[in-house]
Amino acid sequence: MTDTFLLALAMIPALIIAIVFHEVAHGWAALLLGDPTAREQRRLTLNPIRHVDPVGTLLVPGALALAGMPVFGWAKPVPVDARRLRDPRTGMMAVAAAGPLTNLVLAALGAILLGLLARFAAAPSGGVFAYFVVTLQLFILVNIFLALFNLLPIPPFDGSHIVEGLLPRRAARVYDRFRPLGFPLLFVLLVAVPYLFPGAGIVENLVAPPVEWLEGRYMALAGFVAGV
Repeated sequence: MTDTFLLALAMIPALIIAIVFHEVAHGWAALLLGDPTAREQRRLTLNPIRHVDPVGTLLVPGALALAGMPVFGWAKPVPVDARRLRDPRTGMMAVAAAGPLTNLVLAALGAILLGLLARFAAAPSGGVFAYFVVTLQLFILVNIFLALFNLLPIPPFDGSHIVEGLLPRRAARVYDRFRPLGFPLLFVLLVAVPYLFPGAGIVENLVAPPVEWLEGRYMALAGFVAGV
C-alpha cells in the first residue's frame, strides 16, 4: 500500500467522525432550545450518509486537492429553524457554537486516547500501532481545524451566527443582508487570493497559527496521559 493510500485510510474516518458529530451537535442543541426540525427530518443520526453533500463533501475538496489549492468543503447542514427556538437570537448563537465546541471535545478525547495508547500499548512499534497513532493525530488536527475554521465570521460559517447574535439588532440586520455573499467571498479568500498572491492565504495566515497552538496544547494533554 502506498503512503497516499495509508494517509487516506487514516484521514477518512477522522473527517467523517468530525463532520458528522459537528452537524448532529447543531441539531441536538436546536432541539434542546425548542426547535425539533432536525429530529423531524431524521437528521439527528450518526449515519454519515445522511450528512454527505455530493458537491461540498466530495467534488469540491477533490477538485481543489487535485489543483493544489487550499482544500475546503462542507457537509449537508442540519436544518435549524430560528423561529421555533424559544429565544431565536441567543438560541442561534448557542446552536452555532455547539458544532465547534463538539469538535474541540472530540479533539480532547482523541488526545486522551493517544496518550493511553502510548502508555498501555502492548507493542509500541509496528504498522498497526503506527496507523492508530497517525489516525489519532489526524483526528485531533481535523477537529481543531474544523472548529476554528467554522468560527470565521463569514456566512454561512458558525462564526457568522455568533457575530450576528453579538451585534446590536440594527447592525445584525445589516450584517444578515450580506449572507448571500458568503460563498463568493469564501471562494475569493480561499481560492482566488492564494492563487493570485501566494503566501497571502487566509488559511495559512489566519487559521493555521491558532490551529498549531491548540494542537500543541492537545499534544501536551496526550503526553500527560502517557506519563511523559
